[in-house]
Amino acid sequence: MRIASLLPAATQIVGALGLGGALVARTFECGLPSGAPEGVPVVVDTAIPPGLEPKEIDDWVAERAAAGLPMYELDRAALAAARPDLILTQDLCRVCALPAGTVADALVDIGTDAAVVSVDPHTLDEVLAAILAVGEAAGAADAAERLVGGLRGRLAAVGAAVAERSVPRVLLLEWTDPPYVAGHWVPELVRRAGGEPLAAVEGGRSVAAEWGELAALRPDVAVVAPCGFGLAEAERRAGEVAAHLPGVALVAMDSAAYVVQAGPGLVDGVEALAWALHPDAVPAPPAGRVSRR
Repeated sequence: MRIASLLPAATQIVGALGLGGALVARTFECGLPSGAPEGVPVVVDTAIPPGLEPKEIDDWVAERAAAGLPMYELDRAALAAARPDLILTQDLCRVCALPAGTVADALVDIGTDAAVVSVDPHTLDEVLAAILAVGEAAGAADAAERLVGGLRGRLAAVGAAVAERSVPRVLLLEWTDPPYVAGHWVPELVRRAGGEPLAAVEGGRSVAAEWGELAALRPDVAVVAPCGFGLAEAERRAGEVAAHLPGVALVAMDSAAYVVQAGPGLVDGVEALAWALHPDAVPAPPAGRVSRR
């Protein structure tokens, strides 16, 4: 089995299934999972110019979308040279990753008969189902069943730990300039961590909001998790959020690994967020996932 992952979450799933050695292509955002050979080629790169601030990125994405231009670039020659048997892609968000339609067109051009699995979950249960689907397609169904069973057990343990606790009102921001409230599975992460998600779009896309209307929701905690960025950037943005939400407790999270990637890392995210909301109820997570201000 030769696997091309065109989505960071899918690469995370491949690694968690113990299939790193089968990885033959990846995106610029994908790390190398355990067992992957050195030099796995990058076949998807971003078109976003480097060094932009959040407002500049938001404006660039809006202009690009209005013009019908792609956010990502697929190296078709490199994908063909990788000779994948299985290609993992998505159709959930064209801002976050290469869309499946682009992949379908490329497959016609390069003349491959590789199987394609699109990872498009909107809820945490659908994320777990996607892990099972990838495992089945990759010939690792048993490993996927074990992995999902373990993840469900960990979620149940967090739920039990926070069940009798007070429930803070939590505003999770996926972007800060302008502020975007969370969608898809993210509100569920907050709820499973023992919080009440505010202004969230269950199962839908994140949407822009105004600072005034967010402050009027009277959150107890604001979680700053800028889409695609790690903890250091989240901590930097949390300082700016403090000016708009005075008196609100602030939490910064590594969004790229534990909030927005639809893979096993979401369970790590639930555990980290549960600690941030209820530090005396659950063990502290490893350093680098979340911080409290």
